[in-house]
Amino acid sequence: MVRRLLLGAVALVLLVCGAGVAAGAWVWDRMSVSTVGRVEFTNPLAIPPLAPSRIDGEGRRVFDLRAQAGTRDFGRGRTVTWGFNGDYLGPTLRARRGEQVVVNVHNALGEATTVHWHGMHLPARMDGNPHQPIRPGSTWSPTWRVNQPAATLWYHPHPHGQTEKHVYRGLAGMFILDDPATGGRDLPHEYGVDDVPVIVQDKRFTRDGQFAASRRFFNDLGILGDTLLVNGTVGPYLDVRTERIRLRLLNGSTARVYNFGFADGRPFALVGTDGGLLAAPHTTGRVTLAPGERAEIVVTVRPGERAVLRSYPPAGVDRFVGGSDEFDVLQLRAADRLDASPPVPDRLVDVPRLDPADAAQTRTFRLSGHQINGESMDMGRIDAVVTRDTVEVWDVANMHGTPHSFHVHDVQFQVLRVDGREPPPQLRGWKDTVFLPPGTSMRIIARFADYADPATPYMYHCHMLYHEDNGMMGQFVVVAPGQRPQPPFGSSGHDHHD
Repeated sequence: MVRRLLLGAVALVLLVCGAGVAAGAWVWDRMSVSTVGRVEFTNPLAIPPLAPSRIDGEGRRVFDLRAQAGTRDFGRGRTVTWGFNGDYLGPTLRARRGEQVVVNVHNALGEATTVHWHGMHLPARMDGNPHQPIRPGSTWSPTWRVNQPAATLWYHPHPHGQTEKHVYRGLAGMFILDDPATGGRDLPHEYGVDDVPVIVQDKRFTRDGQFAASRRFFNDLGILGDTLLVNGTVGPYLDVRTERIRLRLLNGSTARVYNFGFADGRPFALVGTDGGLLAAPHTTGRVTLAPGERAEIVVTVRPGERAVLRSYPPAGVDRFVGGSDEFDVLQLRAADRLDASPPVPDRLVDVPRLDPADAAQTRTFRLSGHQINGESMDMGRIDAVVTRDTVEVWDVANMHGTPHSFHVHDVQFQVLRVDGREPPPQLRGWKDTVFLPPGTSMRIIARFADYADPATPYMYHCHMLYHEDNGMMGQFVVVAPGQRPQPPFGSSGHDHHD
């Protein structure tokens, strides 16, 4: 009798363990997504239109943006979306260095939003951070002079605690800066032909075809989708008519990290990062982009071939937050006869190096959980006071088991060290956002050249937008020598009505 009871208990334990193992295996398998070899590439890649502009009586270049709701068919019925000047995403704004620009942003949504000019050097009051909300029915008209090298920037909402939601629903677009001195005149440069924006975003859909906003099991990163949109297109292909094509890659996702390369392993030239061109092209087969990061690559194609841009599993990312996921992103379809393209130059632009010996201040930022230096975001607290026209070194470390990224408003910075070592070639240009896998540290350096405003802060934060919304953000003000911050720093809306 006792023997039978013992055998029964053992059998029960084995049954439970077996069920647990089976359940664990099911969960483990569910944590991985792959679309490799399964994308049919049946839709031509949408090219965001260049935003029309006009020159006003003061000589300023004026753009108009309207944040609005809409619907779009992504192949699953009508999906409710948000966009600028349309149903999803927005037009590409384009301006030249030295121009004074004005952007009239009208909010036709049912809730407040903002528009942040990601990567742009501009006054804090024009930054579009949480301190500049645009109430429903109102128009905000920031103006500033473009004064930085040619670069691929972008714009997106930044409302306090709601950024992930607004970006995920579709509010985003590119902002391209031109400058003859730093634009790489021998690189492909005809917009939409051999110089193409590639905004990559991941989505999940509900059964009724709406964007699903829930997170995976064991996922503290944010929303991770199983379907890619490129410029809002599912299964996109791009007809290529030139020997070389420049792709302006933007990780417009809210949480996912991509590791871009080609299915056939072909090398390409990385020519630019967040803040502009590199000093020299870097030949590589992979480029990793965290949310908010950009990369400009030049790809060489052969007549008649088809090449697939793919995202491979990114290093430093756990399986439970997309570390084993891989996607076919975009198919390049080369014409049977291709127009000749000049070779990529051996040298691109001068990238003057900032000297740590000139630093007036060194600061430390520890990222853990949803906090920076043990504190959550407080709209009324200033975390750092920076003196105008000084250089600072910031030591940033991910002390957490979850991947983070780090974005600084207003400035483009340079990476001095990665885990105490010299940065790799892809981190030697101008950056405004960097990827920090668990346990990684970076030392960065920036010059806060001008735009002192003791009453209006800029932000620094994790660009995993779920983390940002949950408190992983801080504030700094730039002041003139001898100035002190001028609280309170609460946000104020913009009440101008059309």
